[in-house]
Amino acid sequence: MKHIGAHVSASGGVENAPKNAASIGADAFALFTKNQRQWVSAPLTDKSIELFKQYCAEGSFDARYILPHDSYLINLGSPDEEAQQKSRAAFIDEMSRCRQLGLQLLNFHPGSHLKKISVEECLNRIADNINLALRMTSGVTAVIENTAGQGSNVGNRLEEIRYIIDRVEDKSRVGFCIDTCHFYSAGYDIVGDYEGAFAQLDSVIGLEYLRGIHLNDTKKPLGSRVDRHESIGLGLLGMDFFTRFMRDSRFDDVPIILETPDESRWAEEIALLRSLEA
Repeated sequence: MKHIGAHVSASGGVENAPKNAASIGADAFALFTKNQRQWVSAPLTDKSIELFKQYCAEGSFDARYILPHDSYLINLGSPDEEAQQKSRAAFIDEMSRCRQLGLQLLNFHPGSHLKKISVEECLNRIADNINLALRMTSGVTAVIENTAGQGSNVGNRLEEIRYIIDRVEDKSRVGFCIDTCHFYSAGYDIVGDYEGAFAQLDSVIGLEYLRGIHLNDTKKPLGSRVDRHESIGLGLLGMDFFTRFMRDSRFDDVPIILETPDESRWAEEIALLRSLEA
């Protein structure tokens, strides 16, 4: 069974996220647990935590299908020591917030070398910081998202994600999230070679590590390494891809999150995707 939602607003407090997800007919959702434009945010209040859990229960949201996203400021592979220290502290704080909310996952972009260190050194820094965060927290899995490879971002090649996973000490608390827009933009042809692309993903990383999916259409062509999401069926992936995806049992039982650009279409997109299931 597919569990579908969107990255909804938590404006006014994290407790509003499950209410916003329920309003679009979702049974999964993503959120920021803090202001993603600030390094440091006020701690979660007991009231917000209590209401978040209450509204999740009222909306029948299972923690397995809630995929919070960390701040875009965080760069666990940064070549700059001060930036790395800030990123490390912020990431640990985000893991702790997820734990407070009763959540099990934290999705994040792996990082960027900023053209100042090698890709390998960047990947090693990311793995080291994940290990530190896992040692200092409990109960939350670090979920590495693939990237389009824009700029100096790492994680566009499946081998890079596998490299990080191989160096994480606690394999029970690491996984990956596949973003379909990023995957296509990175050069994996899920339109022309659907089976081949996902077979490669399984061979290199292993679907046993799959913890989430960002289901997005794309505005940019195959291999462009440009990250530009599009609404479902309006981009280059096309409805045949989404039909095939929704009928593919390999992607059952993980949160499927829309990050499509027109949030006014989310309820319609969720209903459309559900109609495609066999």
